[in-house]
Amino acid sequence: MNKFLIFLFISTFIFSQKKPEDFGYRHLIYKYKEATVDVIIDSKKGEETIPKPILFWCQGSLPQPIIKYDENGLYSTFPFDVNDFLNQYHIVIIGKPGIPVISDVKNLQNNYCFIDSTGLTPELYSKNNYLDYYVQRNNYILKKMFKEKWVSNKKIVLAGHSEGSSIAAKMAFTNNRITQLIYSSGNPYGRILSIIAESIYNDNNYTIMDYWKEVVHNKNSVNNEKGDPYKTTYDFSEPSAYKLLKLKIPVLICYGTKDWSASYNDMFQVEAIRRGIKNISFIPYIGLEHNYFPVDEKRQPNYKSYNWENVGKDWVKWLNTNK
Repeated sequence: MNKFLIFLFISTFIFSQKKPEDFGYRHLIYKYKEATVDVIIDSKKGEETIPKPILFWCQGSLPQPIIKYDENGLYSTFPFDVNDFLNQYHIVIIGKPGIPVISDVKNLQNNYCFIDSTGLTPELYSKNNYLDYYVQRNNYILKKMFKEKWVSNKKIVLAGHSEGSSIAAKMAFTNNRITQLIYSSGNPYGRILSIIAESIYNDNNYTIMDYWKEVVHNKNSVNNEKGDPYKTTYDFSEPSAYKLLKLKIPVLICYGTKDWSASYNDMFQVEAIRRGIKNISFIPYIGLEHNYFPVDEKRQPNYKSYNWENVGKDWVKWLNTNK
């Protein structure tokens, strides 16, 4: 291959790579311990430098890039309609350790997951994919961002979904600058209980308890050859309920009544009522599952019925009345 063709190939490759800025996002990069931390900010066009509170979004599990696209354009970065929030907030999301911040979906695996040349998730991700790492890292990044002129730090809203709900809850518990918390589709008594409920329903036995025994016995293992390391499952099985009950800030807990965690959210609501707790609100979505899709009698989701936009609008109403 002559020099011109090599230059042409390299140039084509470089210029074909999309950047967060190509989709209207701001991209900040920080260092935390051994990792580079990618921070993506979505702001109302023309108001990027206007001081506003942060809505800090803690996404769920899986080693996915924040920004995904194909030849037709951008995939949704946030599940809710950001336009419902951008008048009042800058929306912030942080990438996963060792995972590229942006990717063409043709380079990703099932569920838009990223794997490295070994066919596994990157080692940096596997050994840091646990609750306290995310909590400490995110609080560290928030502290850094408070110095940005476009951040009004008088109000900081945390919102987390699924795995992100546990992260957001513990962030709020350990960071007294958080002013409101949205806890979406989490299990207040720990991830393993949702795993058990789903396994018993599908397998009609209790062998899942043997898996939990393995997890506890190997709770510090970050081996990722069989999916989530035992440490990940163990750490995210730490109950959030006791932290949530101690918070004094407004807290919103929302979940689908067909989610595997639904009965535990009901139990938590019963306990909150029994204790006379007034700062925690609940929105159960009747007949919806973990990601707010309706399900049939066999618990199969109807992906044509998208409810996240309605969920987001409920969050805005709650935020405006629980300041």
